[in-house]
Parts: sequence; structure tokens; C-alpha cells
Amino acid sequence: MSRDVVNPESMYRTVEYGFSQATTSTCRKTIHCAGQVAWNKDYIVVGSDDLAAQCTQVFKNLKEVLAAAGATPKDVVRMRTYVVNYSPDKLEIIGPAIAAFYGDVLPAANTLLGVTALAMPDFLIEVEVTAMVDD
Repeated sequence: MSRDVVNPESMYRTVEYGFSQATTSTCRKTIHCAGQVAWNKDYIVVGSDDLAAQCTQVFKNLKEVLAAAGATPKDVVRMRTYVVNYSPDKLEIIGPAIAAFYGDVLPAANTLLGVTALAMPDFLIEVEVTAMVDD
């Protein structure tokens, strides 16, 4: 798969905020991951009132789902991040978690949305991704 990020120099810089302006790809297989929350395998919320702990679990879950589908974070072309009662100070927690997820790979396009609630009252963050790989 070919994956490239697009960050025009004429636009504001975004990589330090955990996303690129656009992602292009050529592939044969698209993986649409459901939104991942801070549940562990036993349906226990990891970090009930702790956004950082929930971020760690969410990105751990995403890596596991991607691996099961034959992908890694470098194959992600789109991310959507939903945060309960979002305020800009929460980016200080979310940004490093996203950076850790990608490692040395430039981040894909991402939209961060503030929401009033998620599926369960203890969830503070949910992240969904789209990845593309060659068969």
C-alpha cells in the first residue's frame, strides 16, 4: 500500500496537534474500525474518570483490532476522535496519546469532535479509524 500525508506549506501546521491535512492511499483492502472505547476484554472501563488512562486503553484496542485485520498504525488514513465535554486543555492529554499510537509515522487526517455523551456513561473518549493495506 502507498500512503502519503498532505500538509501544504501554505496551510497552518497540524502535525504537532496529531493530524495531517489529508491522507492519500492506493491499496486493495480497506479496513473500517468501529469506534474503540476504554473497555478491556472483560467489559471493564479502564480509567473510569481518567482521560489519560482511557486514551491508553483506546489506542491499545485500536492496535489490536488493526493487527487482527492485518494492519498497523502506519496504514491508518483517517481517524475520528470523539471526546465527552471537550475543552482545549484535554488536547494536552489526547495529543501525546495519538502521537504514541503513531510512533514515528506521520499522523493521518483526524477530526476531533466534542460530544455530550458516548454509548456508556463512563466512556470519556472514542476513536475510530480507517486503514488501507494491500492484500
